[in-house]
Amino acid sequence: MELDFDVVDLPEADHVAEGDEAPDFTRPLVNEEYWADASLSDLTEEGPVLLVFYTMDGAFPATYIWNEIRDREWGERFDAQVVGVSISDPYAHKQLIEERGMDYDLFSDPGNGVGKAYGIENPLDGMAGISEPRPAVFLVDADRTVEYAWVAQQWPDFPDYDAVEAALEGY
Repeated sequence: MELDFDVVDLPEADHVAEGDEAPDFTRPLVNEEYWADASLSDLTEEGPVLLVFYTMDGAFPATYIWNEIRDREWGERFDAQVVGVSISDPYAHKQLIEERGMDYDLFSDPGNGVGKAYGIENPLDGMAGISEPRPAVFLVDADRTVEYAWVAQQWPDFPDYDAVEAALEGY
């Protein structure tokens, strides 16, 4: 199959792993109606959270990831709250939520500080000082312990959705 893009091996990442405490952060959390600052610890007070880091809104990996999550109905099938994180601004998030028919909230992290804190920073070629998170999934329990972690080793790369579901089945 001829691809319209190059698959790129990403450098090793010293990322948050299973058993680690997930770094807390506060960023605008966007839903279909509005956005407001929220922290990861605010969300984990309500129960486990599946953090889905993805490329900026509008990039094809974001579309594929969120279509798959929507089609698998993770928000309806599991008790963990599914939340996205990307460098896109709240306006782009609202547009993605509307276009994809998503029922998931998205953290806006334009400076990629959350991606850096999780050890998944991916500098963008030809864009000095600009980075985005590499695709990654972290299942964080109520005390912010990481119960499941997957981090892309290539660009583009996508989570093993079945493995994520197996981790979610405990919640």
